[in-house]
Amino acid sequence: MKVRCWGARGSIPVSGREYVRYGGDTACLEIQSRGGAVLILDAGTGIRALGVDLARRGCADMTLLFSHFHWDHIQGLPFFKPLYSPATRLALGGRRGARRDVPRMLARTFHPPLFPVPFAKLPAQLTAAGFENDVLRVDSLVIRRTALSHPNLGAGFRIEEDGASLVYLTDNELSLRHKGGGTFEDYVAFCRGADLLIHDAEYTPEEYPQRRGWGHSHFADAAHLARAADVRTLGLFHHNQERDDDALDALLGRCRDLLAEPGDPCCVALSQGWETELAGPGAGGRATACGT
Repeated sequence: MKVRCWGARGSIPVSGREYVRYGGDTACLEIQSRGGAVLILDAGTGIRALGVDLARRGCADMTLLFSHFHWDHIQGLPFFKPLYSPATRLALGGRRGARRDVPRMLARTFHPPLFPVPFAKLPAQLTAAGFENDVLRVDSLVIRRTALSHPNLGAGFRIEEDGASLVYLTDNELSLRHKGGGTFEDYVAFCRGADLLIHDAEYTPEEYPQRRGWGHSHFADAAHLARAADVRTLGLFHHNQERDDDALDALLGRCRDLLAEPGDPCCVALSQGWETELAGPGAGGRATACGT
């Protein structure tokens, strides 16, 4: 599977010379199956550029899963170009109950005076993603979901193809169990052996005590999870809006210092435009996203 990050920022998009290396758009990932099927995770502002690229590529079929409906994960959707083409077939999904919640929540956003085009009048063909017992299949991709530990509920996803695996747990507070969320042990089991774990690392351990309960983790907790679950690569995500490139470099360095024992996961901080390809054992061994 091919993975590309179109936005890694949390809370609100940012711009300026101090945000060039990691980018300023909010959460959006694109995953392509070996057959070319497109799976999108979250619709932060990064989805605008993805939509332009998908239109250029002539892609008409895609699946979009929302981790949750907080503003930074949906705010790019009104500017997602494929929504305005009647040729587009877009399946939408997210946490349990999303079949009902997605149209209801998005209709609030696509509604005057917040946005001039009502959700019901979008030209694209919109359907519900067909999860069965928390499992969804998109071409050769098998997607499993779990509950996030985050205010107002949410879903994390594990995507597998041909023995390779990616786990996406953004907006997940590991040190506090929110209503409906899992325990640390639950997340260890969900992430076990993943080739790439993309996890919320918004805070440093020093910042976290003043923000406990806000629904986000610090990088040391993310590193602890990655080690406990024996993942191959940890990808730090949902970067704080006030953390510039140099500060993110420093945070990444501290996380790598924590994961310096033999057998520990390697660690990267996702940036806008970052991409990797994960291949299972049949394609030459366990995949690694480090150094790419």
